Amino acid sequence: MNTNNHEYHNHSITQVKSKQRVADHGEVFTSPREVKAMLDLVKQETERIESRFLEPACGTGNFLSEILRRKLDVVKKRYSKSQFDFERNAVVAVSSIYGIDIMEDNVQECRQRLAAIFLDEYYKTLYAEDCRAACIESVDFILSCNIVWGDALTLMTVGEPQSYIVFAEWSPINGSMIKRRDFTFHGLLQHESLKELPLFSDMGDDVFIPHPEKEYPLCHFLELAHAY
Repeated sequence: MNTNNHEYHNHSITQVKSKQRVADHGEVFTSPREVKAMLDLVKQETERIESRFLEPACGTGNFLSEILRRKLDVVKKRYSKSQFDFERNAVVAVSSIYGIDIMEDNVQECRQRLAAIFLDEYYKTLYAEDCRAACIESVDFILSCNIVWGDALTLMTVGEPQSYIVFAEWSPINGSMIKRRDFTFHGLLQHESLKELPLFSDMGDDVFIPHPEKEYPLCHFLELAHAY
């Protein structure tokens, strides 16, 4: 059965764009039902606004879309009475989501899909004509940095010129300010200290603290699109 140029098999488990893409890249998309079931295994983390997620073969964003909706549901519930507070926390939620895909069209579609979830399903429904262009631009800019056209196996970008994949860390500081630091994916994964120390710990254990490739001055979350 063909629907919207996608072939669906077993009706709920897998989706593919074309047999050639499956043969060339092993590209198969997980269905919404399976996505939700898998994310329910880490439900508490998916509902933490600042909890970071990376999907190394994100496709068009089936997993990232569901994660973003869960985070924005929390933002809406907690902060919708204040537009500014909603905007600030929604930007933090978007900034916590990262993806890599080897197919350029998937990367573009994933960015657009996540941006539309923020704008159409939440921001516009809450504030209608009061939506601020600066907030929309910040979200679009973050997604342009966080959803990367690259190969998670080689840790390199795709296209010319090739380079190590770089991810921006967006840390909220003093309420409305954001601190950006860039890290190479290669550096995060390949540093020899990772053999002994974890990258994260919720138990107070010693962790590996990576060295950023670049640091930026503090920036207001509504000015991100024009600050760099």
